[in-house]
Amino acid sequence: MQRLKLFLPLLVFIILAAVFFGVERRVQSGDYAPTDLPSALIDKPLPEFSEPSLSDGRIIDKAQIVGEMFLLNVWATWCPTCHFEHPFLLQLAAAGMNIVSVDYKDDADGAKRWLAQKGDPYSLTLFDEDGSFGLDLGVTGAPETYLVDADGIVRFRYQGALDQRVWDKEFVPRIDALSNQGAAQ
Repeated sequence: MQRLKLFLPLLVFIILAAVFFGVERRVQSGDYAPTDLPSALIDKPLPEFSEPSLSDGRIIDKAQIVGEMFLLNVWATWCPTCHFEHPFLLQLAAAGMNIVSVDYKDDADGAKRWLAQKGDPYSLTLFDEDGSFGLDLGVTGAPETYLVDADGIVRFRYQGALDQRVWDKEFVPRIDALSNQGAAQ
C-alpha cells in the first residue's frame, strides 16, 4: 500500500500529460479552438449603446454606425495580443474593410498616442472607459472581433488576434455569404 502511494503522483502526472497532449493535437488539427466561446449575440441585433468617440468625445449611438457591413474590433493598449493583430487590421482597412473599434477599459490619452504611432485602421473608435458596452457585447477579453451586417445584426464573433489564416478561414466565407445574400435581395 505504501508503494502505491509513491506512484500516485506519477500516475496523476501521466493522466494530465495525456489530456494536455490530446487537447494540443486537437488544436493543431483544427478540431478544437480554445477561443471558440459561444456568444449570445449571434444572429441578434448589436446592443444599443451611447459611447463617446475617442477622437473628439462626441456621443455615438448604434444608429450612426449601421447601414453597411463592418467589423467591430474590441482592443486596448494594455492588451499584448492587440499589438500583434494591429498590423493586420491596418492591411484590412487599406483593402477597404470598414472597421469600427471599441477601446475597452483603457486610458484615452494612451490610446490616442498608440493609434497615432501605430496607425489608425478604424473608421471610428468608441471609448468604453468603464467597460459597460463591452459587458453588453459579452466581451471576455481583448481582442475580440464581431462581424456585423448592414442591418446591425451580429453574424460572427472571434476571440483572439486576427491574422491572414483566421481571416481566410473564419471571416471571408461569412462575408462572401452576406455579400451574396445582399446581392440576391
